[in-house]
Amino acid sequence: MLGELKRQHLIERFDIQEAAASRDIALYKTLSKHNLVYDASSRLYKASESFKSLFDPTAEHALIWITKGLGDGEPRDTTPGITVDFPDQLTWPKLDILGHVTQAIHQKCPLQIDYESLNGSSQRVIVPFSLVDNGLRWHVRGFDRKSGEFRDFVITRIRKASPLLDDAVAVHETSDQDIQWTRIVELTLIPHPDQPRPEVTLMDYAMVDGMLSLKLRAATAGYTLRKWSVDCSPDHSLRGPEYRLWLSDPLALYGVKNAILAPGYVAPDAREF
Repeated sequence: MLGELKRQHLIERFDIQEAAASRDIALYKTLSKHNLVYDASSRLYKASESFKSLFDPTAEHALIWITKGLGDGEPRDTTPGITVDFPDQLTWPKLDILGHVTQAIHQKCPLQIDYESLNGSSQRVIVPFSLVDNGLRWHVRGFDRKSGEFRDFVITRIRKASPLLDDAVAVHETSDQDIQWTRIVELTLIPHPDQPRPEVTLMDYAMVDGMLSLKLRAATAGYTLRKWSVDCSPDHSLRGPEYRLWLSDPLALYGVKNAILAPGYVAPDAREF
């Protein structure tokens, strides 16, 4: 998923000796001769342009490994003995596209993409630096050279992706220049004033002193508030059993670009006084 391999990666990941790591790489090269290209200057193996996965992982497993570091072991035949059920995501990114995206993030290089949006098709060069799970689908966050802005791109909408390994990244394209990414907003959630039995909500969210305090990146705040159905209207006017939480100070979202995703949020300059 990172587009490169060193013996040290195997040594650290699996707690094995250098000789064992060398044997594992030699075996992999035997099984898949055209997947790895040795870069003598960097002293590591890189994925070839004709790379094809020797195994058959799913995008779900790959993302779990990236985000949680889990999944190195063999699948278990045993179960914990209790019934566990949870809703699955409706869609997952294509593994080859995800691989190019994560490679570009790891290599800190631009990524050329063929992208489909609601406004049509386009070819863009982005400088990605992070994956974002918005609760519904996976995005990649990065600088978009076409618009000159930092944006989120839905990975399932990327038809084709190619890391530009030899293309330099400018200073203004790096993550520390993304104001929405570096800005941290502090939000205070309380039980919705118009919902019955607020004490149950206090228990649900383990609130302390009747509130739940969050610190979120501005770039992800709207996603989180939408995912948890937080009423962000200034007068807690949203109705429905899903709105168990209210943002007690909607002004905390001022200047947050994706605040438009937050349920009931109205920008201060759009309110009627």
